[in-house]
Parts: sequence; C-alpha cells; structure tokens
Amino acid sequence: MPTTNAIEARGLVKTYDGKRALDHLDLDVARGAVCALLGPNGAGKTTAVRILTTLTAPDAGTALVAGADTASDPMAVRRSIGLAAQDATVDGLLTGHENLTMIGELHHLGRKRARARATELLEQFALTDAGGRLARGYSGGMRRRLDLAATLVAEPEVLFLDEPTTGLDPRARNDLWDVLDRLVEGGATILLTTQYLDEADRLADDIVVVDHGRIIARGDSRSLKRQVGGDQLHVVCADGRDLDAVTEMVARIAGVAPSVDPAGRSVTAPVEGGVEAIGALADALTEAEIAVEDLGLRQPTLDDAFLTLTGAPPDEEARAPVPASASEEQR
Repeated sequence: MPTTNAIEARGLVKTYDGKRALDHLDLDVARGAVCALLGPNGAGKTTAVRILTTLTAPDAGTALVAGADTASDPMAVRRSIGLAAQDATVDGLLTGHENLTMIGELHHLGRKRARARATELLEQFALTDAGGRLARGYSGGMRRRLDLAATLVAEPEVLFLDEPTTGLDPRARNDLWDVLDRLVEGGATILLTTQYLDEADRLADDIVVVDHGRIIARGDSRSLKRQVGGDQLHVVCADGRDLDAVTEMVARIAGVAPSVDPAGRSVTAPVEGGVEAIGALADALTEAEIAVEDLGLRQPTLDDAFLTLTGAPPDEEARAPVPASASEEQR
C-alpha cells in the first residue's frame, strides 16, 4: 500500500570526526504538507537534508523519499525531488530563460519542451520581463526565485529548501513566501530548514525543532508556544509611578512573581483562567484608580518557545567547534 508520507526517516545517524551531526533522528512528512526543520547552526538540519536528497549517506538508519529508498534506489529519489541549497546555483553568464532551458535539457525534456517549461516558470515566478537578461544582473531576491524555479523544472513531488530566504531583504522574503504558498496550493510537499522563526510560523503546517542531531519538539506553531506555558497576563501602566502597585496586583492574581519591564512600564505573568484574571485585574485597577495603556492576554511567542526548548536563539552558532572538513555538512 502506498505510504501517505512523502518522507519517512528512521534512526538516521551521521558522525563527522567523532562528533554526531545526527543522533538517531526520525522524521515523517505527509504528502502535500510543509514541514520546517528549526534549530541553531550545528543542530543537524542541513545534514538531514543532504541524506534525504542522497548527497550524503547515513552511518545508520533508513530513509524513504517519495516511496523510494535513498540508499538502494537513489536515482528514483533524485527523479522525484527538487533541491534549493543555501546558495543560489544559477549560472550568471546565462539569461534566466537559458538557465531554465539548460536544466530542462539535462532532465531530458527535449529542447522544445525545455524552452516551453522555462517560459512557464518565468511567468510563475514573476520573472518574465527579466528572462532575457543575464542572471548575474539579477537582485538577490530574483536570483533566489530563479534558483527555486530551477528546482521545479522537472515537476518534482518533493521540494527541499535549505534556508531559502537567507540574505534576502524583507520584501524579497515576502515575495518568495508568496511563491511557496502557490506551490503548496498546487499540492507540493516541502521540507524547509530555517533559522527564521517568523518563516516557520508563516509557512509550516508542522515544525520540527532539532538540537544536537535530535528532535526535541514537534508540532504546529501554537502547540510549540503552549509548551512554554499558557496565557500571559500583560499590563502597561500609563504612569511608571504605579508600577510597584500594579506588580503587587498581578502577583496576587497570577500567583507567581511577574516579569517587570521598568522602561516599558509593563508587568507580565503567566496565568490560568485568562478571562477571569483580566476581569480581576481590571477591577483592582479601577478600585485603585490606576490608569493603563494596555491590558490583555498574550501567548508566548515562537521565540520564547525556541529559547525554552534549546536554551539558545535560532541563529546562535554551534556551541561545539565543527571540523573544517565537515562544517558545510553539519549545519
């Protein structure tokens, strides 16, 4: 029976010079889903992608991609996937159209079909006007879109995107996100690695947090945030002189010592029964005749979740030195 997963990995292990990049990693990605691998540099994200795309063999474990075994049938895997690595691989001495046509011919589409496919993709990625220009004159965002278009020439079942928006400005990132949205609407399965929490929050159905080669948490953005805690009671005083009094109120209602930001005149504490807590605090503030600028419930951010789970921000460099021979593979 065909599997409902586009990617299935079991017990993946990879070691470089005595340091484990992957430590018995298991991973499933459903067909038509977007899965984000999130983690600090050195967590094993790129190593996992390299194994799943047959660029690196694991020391142990197995992986199926689009139903094919990466070890016993790597050619079948390669025919089913597209890979956009961290650095754009387009040829700057060719035009956008020539780049895509060349890739189509390498996939044995035939010159006529390759040219037609190049035209289709340039239109899909809003590059039609730039299709006749040399790629070396493209902006970073345009080169990234062309690189992504190149991965789609052969219409792969599964897309691997390794930190696809690294180095792009906010507008270019948003443009690329819109392109990925359209691909997902068309039924694409995407596995992306990223260090950007907002990118995982924006794109992924499923977020897998990896650290030291192991999966330490998994879920959608909301469930990961809830691993940090539930609702947070948050109040901003209109007058900083009321901060001590408000802190005492919040501590009494929440039952825990709150976090206080004197510069922001704010007090924050985790609470249960959020609506009741807001009501109780509002009554206390009214009785004390204390004015506030903001009063409400907040959920922990994905940044909070990541820091709690890994103890490090997602862009922190690996905590252990990586041998030069393995630095590219171990990211």
